[in-house]
This record gives sequence, structure tokens and C-alpha cells, in this order.
Amino acid sequence: MARRLLKYKNYDIHSITTATPDGRRNANIAMWITQTAMGGKMLCVALDKTDYTLELVKESGILNVNLLAEEQTKLIARLGRKSGRDTDKFKNLACETDERGCPYLTEAVGYVQCQVTGSADSGDHEVVVCEVLKQTVLHPEKKVMTHHFLREKGLVRG
Repeated sequence: MARRLLKYKNYDIHSITTATPDGRRNANIAMWITQTAMGGKMLCVALDKTDYTLELVKESGILNVNLLAEEQTKLIARLGRKSGRDTDKFKNLACETDERGCPYLTEAVGYVQCQVTGSADSGDHEVVVCEVLKQTVLHPEKKVMTHHFLREKGLVRG
């Protein structure tokens, strides 16, 4: 039986980080992110509807898209398989906060600061439309983590 066509796509792996004005913050793992305007001015980020990160993004209107490096595979379980409602995902995590108070991962390849401009229903996910405020490359020498890389390492299925 042939695989579905979209399984051939090799998506980059990201962590979405966010924080609310009252200090709540969270991070998750996200694969479905795409540039939607020339010059990198807009992004769309697909977030699971049950995700605490989406709840905080809707409240704060801000997020950072952190492009993960291959050496950050431990973050898949830490940020992607536990809820931030139940655990502090930032405990002992290499991160800092930007001028908006939104965390970013200092060991990532880099991050994109975003301001939410809208959203749309997308089945089990919600697509968050974002204006890109700033792009920062932290570690240009690092290799970008991809879905195919994670499959080869046995860290994800599908």
C-alpha cells in the first residue's frame, strides 16, 4: 500500500513559546509552520486545539517560533508529550525572554518573534496567522531538525 503523498514532505521541527502578561508561559513542539507572504512578513502556525500553548497564544497575542537543531531531540518528549498545565516546561531549559516577555530557546538555530493577527479553524488544529516582527539567527552552524530525521532516530512514528 502506498504512503500518502504528504508523508513525503520533510517538515522542519519547531517549538512555539509564549507568555501572558500575568507570567504564565508554555512551549510545545510544532511541525506545521509556513511563510505566507513575500519577504518573511507573515507566518501561519498550526496548533492543536487541546494545547495549552494555543490557549496562552490566544490570550497574549504573541509567540516565538523557535527552529530546533538536531541536537535538541530531548525536547520532543519534554515539550511535546507533557502538558504545561501540569509541569513547568522551562525548569532547567536554556532560554531567555525577549523585550515582550516572551521566552525563546537559546540553543535553537534561531527564532521568529510574532504578533498574532488572526486565526482559522483547521480540523483538530487551529491555524494562527502571525505578523513577523523580528527574525534572529542564534546558531547558523547547527543542522535543522526535521521530521525525517526524527523518524530515522525512532523518535516519532508516521
